[in-house]
Amino acid sequence: MGMPTQTGMQNKIRFTKKEKSWILYDWANSVFATNMMAAIFPIYFGSVCEAAGVDNVVPWSYGTSIATFTIAVLAPFLGAIGDYKGMKKKLFTVFAALGILTTFVTAFFNSWQLLLVGYVVSYIGFLGSCLMYDSFLTDVTTHQRMDKVSSWGYAMGYIGGSTIPFLISIGILLTMGMDNPQAVKIVILLTSLWWAVFSIPMLRNVKQEHYVETPPSQLVKNALSNIRTTFLSIVGNKGIFLFMLAYFCYIDGVNTVINLSTSYGQKLNLDTTSMILALLVTQVVAVPCSILFGRLSERLGSLRMIRIAIGVYFVVCLVGFYMGWNVETNGDSAIQLSQTLFWIMAFLVGTVQGGIQAISRSYFGKLVPPSRSSEYFGFYDIFGKFAAVLGPLFVAVFSTLTGHDSIGVLSLVALFLVGFLLLAFGRKKIDAAQQAAMAERDSEN
Repeated sequence: MGMPTQTGMQNKIRFTKKEKSWILYDWANSVFATNMMAAIFPIYFGSVCEAAGVDNVVPWSYGTSIATFTIAVLAPFLGAIGDYKGMKKKLFTVFAALGILTTFVTAFFNSWQLLLVGYVVSYIGFLGSCLMYDSFLTDVTTHQRMDKVSSWGYAMGYIGGSTIPFLISIGILLTMGMDNPQAVKIVILLTSLWWAVFSIPMLRNVKQEHYVETPPSQLVKNALSNIRTTFLSIVGNKGIFLFMLAYFCYIDGVNTVINLSTSYGQKLNLDTTSMILALLVTQVVAVPCSILFGRLSERLGSLRMIRIAIGVYFVVCLVGFYMGWNVETNGDSAIQLSQTLFWIMAFLVGTVQGGIQAISRSYFGKLVPPSRSSEYFGFYDIFGKFAAVLGPLFVAVFSTLTGHDSIGVLSLVALFLVGFLLLAFGRKKIDAAQQAAMAERDSEN
C-alpha cells in the first residue's frame, strides 16, 4: 500500500480560519448574483419595461455591458494598486460597500431608467469586490489546496448565497404576490443585508500576506509601470496567454447565460414562477457538482474538467436556440415544450456553472506569482469582463438586426467552440506554464 502524497495530505487538512472566511464571502455575495443578476430583479425589471412599452432585453443587455466594460477598463490598474501593501483590502472594502449600498437604494426606485442605473452601479461594486476577492486566493491557501478552496467557495455560494436567501425570497413573493412591487423591494433589501452581514468575516480575518513594498508617493507611477511589465509577461508566456484567450471565449458564454436567462425566458412568455423554480434547481444541483469538480480536477486534471464543462454549455446553447426559435416560429403552441426545455437547461447549467468558474480561477492562481496576484488577476478579470461585454452586446445587436433573440443565443456556440479548441490544442504549452510557475513558487519558498 503506497504512502499518501503530499498533495493528498494537504487536501485532507481542515479549512483554516482564513480559508473559511474567504469562502464565506462567496456565501455573502452570491445572493446578488441570484436575486439581482439572474432571477427576481430581471423579471421585475422586465415587467416595469413592459408597462412602459420598452423591450427589456435590449436595455438590460446594454446595462450589463456598461457595468462589465467599466470594470474591464479599470481592472489592470486596480490589480496593480492592489498588490501594494494594505491596498488589496481597502479596494475590496470600497467596492463591496458600493455594491451593498447601491443595491439597498435601488429598492426605492420605480422607473425602469432608475432601476437600470441602480443595477449597473451595484453590479460594478459586485464585480470590483470579486476581482479583489479572487486575488486573495493566493493569500489564504497553498498552491496544492487552491482547487479545493476555490470549489468550496462556489459550493458555499450556491448553498448560502443563493439557495437559502433565494428560498426566502420566493416565499416572500408567493406570500405577497409574484407581481407585487413591494414584495420585490423587500427582496432587494434582503439581498443587500445578506451581502453586508456575511461579508464581516472576510473583512475581519483575511489579510494580504503577499505584497509589493512601495512609497505612497510612488504608488500610481509604479502601478502604471507594473501594468506594462505584467502585460508583456503574459503575452510572452504562450501558456498563460493561450489559457487567457480560451477563458475570454468560454467565460463570455457562461456570463451571458447567467445574465440573460430569465430575460430571454420572459421574452418567450414562459411562466415566471416556473422559471424561478427552475433556477432554484440550478442552485441546488450546483452545490454538489461544484465540490465534485474540485475533486475530479485532482484526478483528471483541471484543463480536462474545464473542457467537459464547455461541452455541456455547448449543448445548453443549442437547446436555448431551439427553444427560442420554436416559440418565435410556432407561437403559443410551442411554449409548453420550451418551458420543459428551460428546466432541462437549468439542470445542465447547474452541473457545470460553479465548477467551470471555480477551476478556472484556481488554475489561473497556480500560474501567477503570489506577490503580484492582484495584478495578474486584474488582467484575468479584464479578459473575463470584456468577454462579458461582448456576449450581451452580441445578443442585443443580433436581436435588434434580425428580430429574433434566438439568433443572439446561437452566437454563443461559436465562443464556446473557440474556447474549447484553444484549450485542446494549447494544452501542452498551458501545462508547461503551470509547471514552470510551480517550480518558481517552490524556489521562493
